[in-house]
Amino acid sequence: MRKDVAFGQYYPVDSFVHRTDPRTKLLFLIAYIVALFCCKTGWGMALCALGLLTVILLAKLPLKLVVRSVRGVVFLLVFTGILNLFFYRGEGEALISWKFIHIYKEGIFYTIYLMSRLFLLVMSSAVLTLTTTPIALTDGLESLLTPLKYIRFPVHELALIMSIALRFIPTLMDETERIINAQKARGADFESGNVFKRIKAIIPILIPLLISAFRRAEELGDAMDARCYSGSSIRTKYKKLRFTYRDVCAFFFMAILMTGVFLFNSYGAALSALCVQGWNALLGLFGAV
Repeated sequence: MRKDVAFGQYYPVDSFVHRTDPRTKLLFLIAYIVALFCCKTGWGMALCALGLLTVILLAKLPLKLVVRSVRGVVFLLVFTGILNLFFYRGEGEALISWKFIHIYKEGIFYTIYLMSRLFLLVMSSAVLTLTTTPIALTDGLESLLTPLKYIRFPVHELALIMSIALRFIPTLMDETERIINAQKARGADFESGNVFKRIKAIIPILIPLLISAFRRAEELGDAMDARCYSGSSIRTKYKKLRFTYRDVCAFFFMAILMTGVFLFNSYGAALSALCVQGWNALLGLFGAV
């Protein structure tokens, strides 16, 4: 099960992205999400996809591993796409009309945009966890939220909770797989029957899983107490976070990406016509040769 879950895991390899400061990667992810939701044209969405693909190649990550992170939200993607496709009201005449279902051309484009945004959003988040250890992610988040300490916000505790949650995702998936195998060995059936029977069959999995999760949380708390963990008091760090040339390159790359998205939003029609003219001229040149 753990091999099938990409989100929350760390993929150890020496790459440009892995050695980049975690604070830069967090800011990059936030800016990338903003760019995704600011996209209004297909060219802008294609540019975001190209940017993410470039980061994946620089990180030396297997593309299958990153795409696998979308498995957990496939149902959400399909469900959201169906709702927008069937109930989005366009301005023109409906392409398909049947009872209360009306499919418009605008609804099809909007559904494609929405599903592309969600798909790239999940993949970009998976790239962050695959290239950043939970400890580095905690340190980076705590460093970015340092100004909130002046208003007595529990920055360290929040960063620690997020780090533990990310670390426990693959652990709980492994525990779920063990429980399912144990229940199947006792004759449990999770694949046959209607929806209500399948939901009822999940109950014998949830109860042991909750008990195991609380037991692990209690053991983790005891281990932290045994090591004299003091929470928000002044703590030193073994590794100091420092910005390098990689972070400067990342900021320039994100600036170029966001600039391209906003240019396509403002001058999308003109740029599209220019690209089409250039493509036609290129084809004509090759035809003449």
